[in-house]
Amino acid sequence: MVRIGVYGATGYTGFELLRLLRRHPRTELVFATSESAAGQTLADLYPVPWEVPLVHPEEADPAQADVVFLCLPHGASAPTAVRALEAGIRVIDLSADFRLATPEAYARWYGLEHPAPTWLPQAVYGLTELYREQIAGARLVANPGCYPTGTLLGLAPLLQAGLVADGPIIVDAKSGVSGAGRRPRPTTHFVAVHENLAPYSVGRVHRHVGEMEQEVAKLAGTPYPILFTPHLLPVSRGILSSLYVPLRDPLDTAAAHALYAQAYKKEPFVWVLPPGQTATLAHAVGTNRCVLSLHPLPEVGHLLVITALDNLVKGAAGQALQNLNVMAGLPETMGLEA
Repeated sequence: MVRIGVYGATGYTGFELLRLLRRHPRTELVFATSESAAGQTLADLYPVPWEVPLVHPEEADPAQADVVFLCLPHGASAPTAVRALEAGIRVIDLSADFRLATPEAYARWYGLEHPAPTWLPQAVYGLTELYREQIAGARLVANPGCYPTGTLLGLAPLLQAGLVADGPIIVDAKSGVSGAGRRPRPTTHFVAVHENLAPYSVGRVHRHVGEMEQEVAKLAGTPYPILFTPHLLPVSRGILSSLYVPLRDPLDTAAAHALYAQAYKKEPFVWVLPPGQTATLAHAVGTNRCVLSLHPLPEVGHLLVITALDNLVKGAAGQALQNLNVMAGLPETMGLEA
C-alpha cells in the first residue's frame, strides 16, 4: 500500500482527489488537511458519508506518508513541499509553484518571489503522456494546469513532427465554474454565471500562458507565441478548447488522423475521435480522458484541434493520481478506469 497525505483536502480539487483515492485499491489515506475546517470531517462540508478527519496543516506529519499531494494555492504550496521533500517524502504538487522552470518566470506570471527556487531544477513537469519516464523516478512532480493539459496534448504531435509554421497559435478555451475554485467571487456567483458566457484575463495576461509557452518550446525546440483567451462557461466542470494551429504544409483529414493516432495509440487516457466527429464536454466530463477531434482548414493553412477534458479530473486530481501510479510502479489506469 502507498501511504498518502493530502494537503488542502476541502477545495474542489482536494475533494475530487479524495473521491478518486477512495476507490484506488493500493493507497491508504493517512491524513487530510484543511486550514479553515480543522477539527471537522469531510462529511461536515460535503454531502458524502465519509468521516475523513481534517487536521490543520501544521499538525500533519509528512513523514507518515510515502507521497503527499498538495492541493494548495500558489505561493502557499512550495513551503509545504520543501518540508515534505526534506523529510524524504515524494511530492505531487497541484499548484503552480513548480511548473515554471525559473524563479524569474514565476515572478513574471505570478507576481511573487519564488518561495523555494533551489528546488525548481528537481521538479518534473507532470504531463504524464509526455514525461512518463522522468515522472517515474521523480521526487517532485509539478502537476500541469488544467488549460495547459488540453492545449499541450492537442499540440504535441504537430510540434514534435515540426509541422507548425511561424506565427501565433490561437487557443480559445471555455471552462466550467469549478475551475475558478471553491471560494466564491462576484464573477463566479450563480447569478453572474447563469445564462452568460464571459471571457476573462483577456490578452497575454493569464498565468497559464507562461506554462504553455514553456512546454511548447520544449516540444518544438523553438518558441511559439500563444494567444490564449479563457472564458467562464455556465457549467460546473469541463474545459473545451479550440486550437488554431498554422501549418508549414497542409494536412488533409487522413494525414492528420494518422499522425495523432500514431502519437497516442498506446495512451489509455487520450481519445482521438474518428473523422467527422467533434469533441464535446460530454465526451470527457467525469473521466480522466482528454478527447481530441481534428478539423483541417487547408484553405487558410491551419489545423483546428478541439480538445475536451474534465478540469477536476484529467486537468487536476485524475492526472495527479495517474502520476502517482507511474511513480509507484502501478498500472497507470488503476483507480481511474471508470
